[in-house]
Amino acid sequence: MTATATPAPAAARVGWTALTALAPAVWGTTYLVTTHLLPPEHPLFAALMRSLPVGLIALLAARRLPRGAWWWKSAVLGVLNMGAFFPLLFLAAQHLPGGVAATLGAAQPIVVAFLAVAILRERLSTWRVAWGVVGVSGVALVVLGPDAALDPVGILAGLAGAVSMATGVVLTKRWGRPPGVSALGLAGWQLTAAGLFLLIPALVIDGVPSDIDGPAVAGFAWLGLVGALLTYTLWFSGIRRLPVTATALLGLLSPLVAAVLGAAVAGEALTLVQFAGFAFALTATVAGQLNPPKKKEITLS
Repeated sequence: MTATATPAPAAARVGWTALTALAPAVWGTTYLVTTHLLPPEHPLFAALMRSLPVGLIALLAARRLPRGAWWWKSAVLGVLNMGAFFPLLFLAAQHLPGGVAATLGAAQPIVVAFLAVAILRERLSTWRVAWGVVGVSGVALVVLGPDAALDPVGILAGLAGAVSMATGVVLTKRWGRPPGVSALGLAGWQLTAAGLFLLIPALVIDGVPSDIDGPAVAGFAWLGLVGALLTYTLWFSGIRRLPVTATALLGLLSPLVAAVLGAAVAGEALTLVQFAGFAFALTATVAGQLNPPKKKEITLS
C-alpha cells in the first residue's frame, strides 16, 4: 500500500511551502550554469550527469531499494520527472530563445490542474487555473523579447517537457511513497532510474565531452547535488503535504530566478514591463497557495 500524508496545518503548510519553493528557485540557476560552465552541445550527457551519480549517492545514503510495484513506479516517475524532462528542457532551450522556452515551461501548473481532475479525481479549481494563466502571462512579460522566434521542434519539446513533468508531479501525489521510505530515498530511486534511462543515449549520441575542466566539474556538481538531489528531496516532500496544483504554481519561480540571474550577468537593467511581469507572476504564485473560494469550484463529470 501507498503511504498518504496527513494535510499540514496552516502554520506547517506555510513552512513546507517555503521549503518546497526553494526547489524551483534553485532550478532557475540551471540555464546560467549550463551556458557558462558546462561543455556546449552535450544536453544528454549533462542530463545523465545531473541524475545518475547523485541517484547512486542517494541510494547509498537511504540504504533502501524499491520493492514490488515500486520498481516500475520508480522507473515511470524517474522518466517523467527527470529522464525525459531534462533532455526536452535542453532541446527546447537549443531551438528557442530562452524566454519562449521558459514561458512554455510556466504552463505546467495549468496542465497539473487538469491532470489532477483526470488522475486524482480532484475538483477543477478555476481559482488556480486562473492564477496559472496570470502566472504564465507574467513570466511572458519578464522573459519574452521582440526577437522571440517560434521553432516547431522547440515548441513541441517545450510543451512535451511541461506535460512530462506535470504528469510526474500528479502521479507522485497519487502514489505517495511506501511506509518507511524517506523523500531522499524516493528521489534516489527516481534519479537512478532516470540516469539508467539516459545512459546509452547519452554515451551513443553525445559521447563524453573532451573539454571537462574545473568549472564544468563545479557545474555538474551544482546541478547534481543541489539542483537535483537536494531540490527533488524538498520537492517530493512538499508534493506529499501540499495541494498538488498549488505546489506546481511554485514552479513559476524558476524562470523568474533565471531572468534575474541573466540580467545580473549581462549587466542589463530590467524594464518597467518586466517589473510588471514579476508582479503578476509573484502574485499568482502566492495567491495560488491560498484556499480557493468555494463558489469558484466546479466538478467535471
